[in-house]
Amino acid sequence: MGQERQCLGGTSSRIVVADDHRLFRSALRRLLDLQPDLEVVGEAADGQEAVELCRRLRPQLMLMDWRMPRMDGLEAARQIKVEFPRTIVLVLTAFEEPSHLSDALKAGAAGYVLKSAPIAGIIDAVRKALAGESPLDGEVAARLLLRLVEEMPKDEAPEREEALVLRALSPRETEVLRLVARGFTNQQISRSLFISVSTVKKHVRNVISKLGVSDRTQAAVRAVELGMLAERNAAE
Repeated sequence: MGQERQCLGGTSSRIVVADDHRLFRSALRRLLDLQPDLEVVGEAADGQEAVELCRRLRPQLMLMDWRMPRMDGLEAARQIKVEFPRTIVLVLTAFEEPSHLSDALKAGAAGYVLKSAPIAGIIDAVRKALAGESPLDGEVAARLLLRLVEEMPKDEAPEREEALVLRALSPRETEVLRLVARGFTNQQISRSLFISVSTVKKHVRNVISKLGVSDRTQAAVRAVELGMLAERNAAE
């Protein structure tokens, strides 16, 4: 069974680690807890327990293994995002399998981290996701999102509610979202639109809030669902 501890307060971000390998899970917890801005408030040994801990502890981020007993990470991510759309899910995986990774994005994940990555890389991905930035390399993110475009039914149009959400974005926010969906970093968006990086960050935060998603990656996924990336590609 997983273990949990009470958050001691402060400004540290609340994280739950879900992995069926106890030693790996415990080691990851210890390393994350060494960071002053991060706090692991719970551990789960399977996907079902991860969902239950999310309900009880309301973490800001779930760091979750792809393959687990009782319920795998993909199904757990789906359930968590339905109940808690603002919770960030970061998938731990042993392999960079494109079909699996696009499935993770469709399930609501902000991205993935290789289990073989150095701890500094895992911590960096966690911090990026919490800051509303993509934990994925720009090229990787663009490839995965283009794969989603190819997998979308050709005759599927955005629902009326989604169209209303899209109209809630300002013209500048729409421009920023299109570039986010193409895998652009904040710096690249800044150069492309001739605005400051801080202004880009503000627009990205507004887009995330208006779309009702938890992170930058899921904002890009929503743009794909709305057909925005396909429209831009067709125009080009």
